[in-house]
Amino acid sequence: LPIIKDVLEGANILNSRWKRQVELVYIITYDILFGQEISFFGDAEKFLLQRKVSLQSALARLLVRKKMKRIEDLLDHYQTPDVSKPRYVRVNTLKLDVDSALIELRKQYMVEKDDLVPDLLKLPPKCDLHDHPLVMNGSVFMQGKASSMVAAALDPEPGWEVLDACAAPGNKTVHLAALMRGKGKVIACELNKERIKRLADTVRLSGAYIEVFHSDFLSLDPKDPPYSKVRAILLDPSCSGSGTVAERLDHLLPSHAAGQSANVDETERLTKLASFQKKALTHALCFPQVERIVYSTCSIHQIENEDVVKSILPLAASHGFRLATPFPQWHRRGLPVLEGFEHLLRTDPVEDKEGFFIALFMREEGSVIHPSLSPDSSHLSLVERTKRKNLSKKEARIIMPTLFGGMFKMFLYSKPSFRVNLK
Repeated sequence: LPIIKDVLEGANILNSRWKRQVELVYIITYDILFGQEISFFGDAEKFLLQRKVSLQSALARLLVRKKMKRIEDLLDHYQTPDVSKPRYVRVNTLKLDVDSALIELRKQYMVEKDDLVPDLLKLPPKCDLHDHPLVMNGSVFMQGKASSMVAAALDPEPGWEVLDACAAPGNKTVHLAALMRGKGKVIACELNKERIKRLADTVRLSGAYIEVFHSDFLSLDPKDPPYSKVRAILLDPSCSGSGTVAERLDHLLPSHAAGQSANVDETERLTKLASFQKKALTHALCFPQVERIVYSTCSIHQIENEDVVKSILPLAASHGFRLATPFPQWHRRGLPVLEGFEHLLRTDPVEDKEGFFIALFMREEGSVIHPSLSPDSSHLSLVERTKRKNLSKKEARIIMPTLFGGMFKMFLYSKPSFRVNLK
């Protein structure tokens, strides 16, 4: 929050209207500067996106003033650690085995294996590992327990083709590659041109071979050869982020105060997010060879979680999918608002320190998608379909060379561990 306040003060863009809704402005500013692609556009989003350059310039000036080179260092500088929140790290088994990681980390810290997620280690709170050699060389990744549960819930088999639909910043993507022991194919799809570089950096650091596509997941044709053999999809779409209140700022909204309901702007925002999430999950069901789909959010809101799953269940059933139970030993399940809620998984932002939601869809053996049932992009309007088609065939060709120009583009293609598709 102090960073957001300093940036907004430095940008000097707020008029009297938005000063009266400053809590919502804080959250959207966070999303613009640090979060996922904004896929909905209310008045507040439009106002701030039109001033994105001013916000980014103010952030750059703040970095200079604080004598820091990276945004991560700035976040660490401002952050007040949760003294009760353990530090979790996931061992990247593509580079290091768990026992070797334990030996190395125990030279400085008390470390124990997590009792639920394979390859996840638990350290005491306040452990600063940002400059640790194992982190710097990609042997371990700093990743929360709930976040690490997502790829593990999908549990892709070695040799499969797997798609991460909304991949940046990439921690879950490289986790998929590790779970597959480097065998098979992982495709990472990311729409946000500014987050592609971070995704590529994560992939490079992990040592995994991953194909990175700059494209809109909803624009992918499931029948196209690059995707027709995909057998598992991880769908972690844009969400409110309300389950990660330590990093995000949703706890500032009126709906988080006792006895108050969401205001109009917040309700509109959640409704538009849920609409996008439903479209994305519908599209994931269209891939002809897919056997497993994980839908996850870092949200606590029913409208983004159980309600999305409930709305999709009839279509999923028509494609031969059923809800399965990820981590059956986990005690916290979904809200009892739909049949099969006991299969859904939740983590609590207070008791578990992160608020995540996971739904696992599995296709019954022998089930296939009937062409007449496949919605493809029929759930989109003609305008939306045209816009997404133009993005995938035109904008990706035009924007990506700008982002990955010069020496950095040469650097990408010189690395054997991943490939960025500029089509």
